[in-house]
Amino acid sequence: MIGKNGIRIIYGDNPKQMVKKLLEVIKPEEEIEKNALIGIKPNLVVAKPSSSGATTSPEIVAGIIEYLKSRGYEKIVIMESSWVGDRTSEAFKVCGYEDLSRRYNVPLIDLQKDKYTEYEIDGMRISICDFVKKVGYLINVPVLKGHCQTKLTCALKNMKGCIPNFEKRKFHTMGLHKPIACLNRLINQNLIIVDGMNGDLNFEEGGNPVQMNRIIAGKDPVLIDAYAAHLMGFSIEEVPYIFIAESIGVGSADLENADIVELNEDKGKDSGARKFTPSRRVQQLSRHIVEDSACSACYGSLIYALERLDEKGLLSRLKEKLYIGQNFKNKKYEGIGIGSCTLGFDKCVKGCPPKARDIVEYLKRASQ
Repeated sequence: MIGKNGIRIIYGDNPKQMVKKLLEVIKPEEEIEKNALIGIKPNLVVAKPSSSGATTSPEIVAGIIEYLKSRGYEKIVIMESSWVGDRTSEAFKVCGYEDLSRRYNVPLIDLQKDKYTEYEIDGMRISICDFVKKVGYLINVPVLKGHCQTKLTCALKNMKGCIPNFEKRKFHTMGLHKPIACLNRLINQNLIIVDGMNGDLNFEEGGNPVQMNRIIAGKDPVLIDAYAAHLMGFSIEEVPYIFIAESIGVGSADLENADIVELNEDKGKDSGARKFTPSRRVQQLSRHIVEDSACSACYGSLIYALERLDEKGLLSRLKEKLYIGQNFKNKKYEGIGIGSCTLGFDKCVKGCPPKARDIVEYLKRASQ
């Protein structure tokens, strides 16, 4: 079993076999009670296959399940809640988890339909889905990828799928970083297994996957995210929820004293330690946006739409600012509102969240 300061990395192109080899080294069975309810929490934020770079590979989860069952564990569930605007049930189907559930007789828990309880921490009130608290051993299986608002998403932010939709919206009104950190004081992750096979380094919802061919494992979500930030070329100061989580005792971001072991060599052109730098495309596109507490789904749709407009050579013609976010409710500005929170604007693309194609069509007309 590895310690809290341990990180283990394996490279390859067969995720099921890779994760089994990782688990053979980590030996989680040494700390899991035989009758424990084991919860596996992938990232199924949208209904897109893992090849898009947005969601956790079902092959990694299959490998985890096969390993656990071979050690005599039968009380295993997969639990998730997709982002606001998408149905978890659709993500389970599209991402291959319905097939996984049938193949291994493992229940799928849609946390969007779960009851919740409110907890207080560090002056904040946070509601968490009740089923999450029933789990005796939590295996977090995030995707290493970029995020248009927080720069990256990995272990810490993946716990946002354990809260009800209204709480997700509230997180955005509170600036995301502190509530994400505090949430991880309330939910204990026993093991983190990061899908670093082919994440999208710019967009949370995928579409531009980067082949990385690695799986990363550890027990400290702060350390894992610090390592993920390092791989993507960010300091932890550039991803505030990491250093906030460290400051409130969730874990340690001390990579210098971490026990980092690569189980094999990266067979790619470059060494396994190479960094995968995002294009910073999101930052370039965001110059057109005035954002105030926007939800990820809404903001992601807008960024994706601006990317499509730029590809068509139309973005440079857009002269008006685009306003998006919950704090624009019942307000009016000169510009174009994006999403239902901006219905008070004279010009508005409706939807919660609006579809990227609807934004594209509206802005195409506005740029003519």
